Amino acid sequence: MLTYPNINPIAFSLGPLPVHWYGLMYLIGFLAGWALLVMRVKHSSRGFHPEQISDLLFYVALGVILGGRLGYMFFYQWDETLEHPLHIFMIWQGGMSFHGGLLGVIIAMLLYARKIGKSLGDLTDLIAPVVPIGLGAGRIGNFINGELWGRVTTMPWGMVFPTGGDLPRHPSQLYEFFLEGVVLFLVLWFFSRKERPRWAVSGMFLMLYGFFRFTVEFFREPDSQIGFVAFGWMSKGQLLSIPMILIGAMMLLWTYKRKKLCSNI
Repeated sequence: MLTYPNINPIAFSLGPLPVHWYGLMYLIGFLAGWALLVMRVKHSSRGFHPEQISDLLFYVALGVILGGRLGYMFFYQWDETLEHPLHIFMIWQGGMSFHGGLLGVIIAMLLYARKIGKSLGDLTDLIAPVVPIGLGAGRIGNFINGELWGRVTTMPWGMVFPTGGDLPRHPSQLYEFFLEGVVLFLVLWFFSRKERPRWAVSGMFLMLYGFFRFTVEFFREPDSQIGFVAFGWMSKGQLLSIPMILIGAMMLLWTYKRKKLCSNI
């Protein structure tokens, strides 16, 4: 059994204002994403300009924060939201839903695409390869907060989390960091280095993230207020990931089929 490091969730304080590691992880993710997007734009053939990246990330940040927090409270904490609606704004305590954040980002990208006269597919293909950086950073924030831990395990790398009882559990936050952060970033980054049909990179992102999330959910403890939602084993995260896998796969099939048809004309 490994020892959970039990890191103070407050990184430092600015006077009376505590700065939490969870928030810093998102800041690191956005800054790293900004730097890599500037690099991608310089090698893109879709007509983007580096000066558009700051505005783009502003829209993305709003989509992630608003969509992620609202999605978490509505998908996973509905009863608490009804009883304490102001808890929606207590983001420093943790609690962000990727699926809600994804919907928020799609809406934000649609608005920004209209503003600059670009295709939504070109925008999502542009940002998809850098999204795993923010996802991975967020999972490290979850680990530091000691939240979203996994199921009880006898594996030698199991950890006893402060809020997880006395038994060792899977450090599922680190599994997600590795799959949804490191692996997904590497696959998408190298996949997108070659010019791909519009929506191909976005489809690959949806399919792979959905698959990785569905897999890790077998090791992650279901939310206590929800439990399993189907078949006695399917979690809410898995249920929300199935449409991502299917939509992503259909997008890939459609975009390459369309490319083949166009090339034969």
